[in-house]
Amino acid sequence: MSDSLDNVRTALARVLPGDSLITDEVAKRPYETDGLTAIREQPGIVVLPRSIDALEKVVRICREHAVAIVPRGAGTGLSGGARPQRDGVLLSLARLNRIIEIDPDNRIARVEPGVRNLAISEAAARFDLFYAPDPSSQIACSIGGNVAENSGGVHCLKYGLTVHNVIGLKVLTIDGETLTVGGATLDAPGYDLLALMNGSEGMLGIVTEVTVRLLPKPAARSVLLAAFDAIESAGDAVGRIIGAGIVPAGLEMMDRLAVRAAEAFVNVGYPLDAEAILLCELDGSADEVEGQRQGVESVLRDAGATHVRAAADDAEAERMWLGRKAAFPAVGRLAPDYYCMDGTIPRKELPRVLRAIADLSAETGLSVANVFHAGDGNLHPLILYDANEPGQLETAVAMGERILALCVAVGGTVTGEHGVGVEKLDAMCGQFDASALAQFHRVKAAFDPGGLLNPGKAIPTLARCAELGGMHVHGGALPFPELPRL
Repeated sequence: MSDSLDNVRTALARVLPGDSLITDEVAKRPYETDGLTAIREQPGIVVLPRSIDALEKVVRICREHAVAIVPRGAGTGLSGGARPQRDGVLLSLARLNRIIEIDPDNRIARVEPGVRNLAISEAAARFDLFYAPDPSSQIACSIGGNVAENSGGVHCLKYGLTVHNVIGLKVLTIDGETLTVGGATLDAPGYDLLALMNGSEGMLGIVTEVTVRLLPKPAARSVLLAAFDAIESAGDAVGRIIGAGIVPAGLEMMDRLAVRAAEAFVNVGYPLDAEAILLCELDGSADEVEGQRQGVESVLRDAGATHVRAAADDAEAERMWLGRKAAFPAVGRLAPDYYCMDGTIPRKELPRVLRAIADLSAETGLSVANVFHAGDGNLHPLILYDANEPGQLETAVAMGERILALCVAVGGTVTGEHGVGVEKLDAMCGQFDASALAQFHRVKAAFDPGGLLNPGKAIPTLARCAELGGMHVHGGALPFPELPRL
């Protein structure tokens, strides 16, 4: 432990109760990684404050000793955004988990960052309201982490990502000031810092309170399952549905491998002979839903669906969605490890990109299960491998990089809802040029000039990109010499 970190530990021990400070090597192990388990690091110190006052003290002490802080929510992130630093403080916000207020008249909820995503909808249910973004990990993931990664979910097509459903934040800066951005009104004066904070991965400030928009539960809904004998046909059907002017609440795709894994895991009645299935949820008034259901069924059959069925009741609809939401753990039974990617493409490119992923799978010998938000083109290919087999992890990572490069090449982006973290730093070099990256670094420096908040995440350095050959170097010198190189 460095002298600075040792001094921080001593200072924290004076102001925090014993159960809020973890320094034992064994007790720190659960914090070595988030959901991206291939990337691990032992944290120097783990801190779990129980109040905003305690949180402020932690930030002040770290700032005074120039020790890095890595904020962490529930640890369900999939890009290494919460990877700790050996000479830093891992700041868990899990104990800041109060639902401060449910305001049904204004259809908002105010919550602390450690509140679970699903807990918001559970608390609002007695008012016939719900919180729309619903990541597959919603039973465990926290709203603060959702803000950090701008998380989505199966209903993001119609209702949007976290950024579209969070209307206010309180953020603790590295200087110890609390910023209030957004709020309960429809608009706020000044720059839109609320949008900037969503997806900032804990690099600009620490979220201490979140105000979310609550929506009325729809009067009716219908969930359809369509089976296809070619994954390209399923991809084509997605574009046709949107092209018909229908915006489903959710439109999800699973390929043959994912379908079989989910069915074996939860037994929900998926067709095992399908090469791919689409799950389509429609909601609204009863008349609206019935009209859209008929329209979607017609589109699906015209697109080549071999089988289409609508859930007979809410219980069957929940079973259909259960298989989709259980797909990630279900695929985990197929191989010792899997590498989950997260890129986004234009919907029209789905057939082409899915075929390219299949070609990469054949080339590398690594199986891929595709489970993703088809409606907004947010891909989640799960690359199966065995870390105990020499070279397989490296092959999986290289394959993932090629998939992300393909996403960019067809007009997409390297992330949809999982963030950049440390996983996609190299991929960012292929998407953004030097001037854009320089501007990102300037925004970071405006909020955190000492670089203490979650350093080394989300934005690659210019030197890193130049070494990868993803940036033009003028006369042997890097552009923007005032920016970080490490």
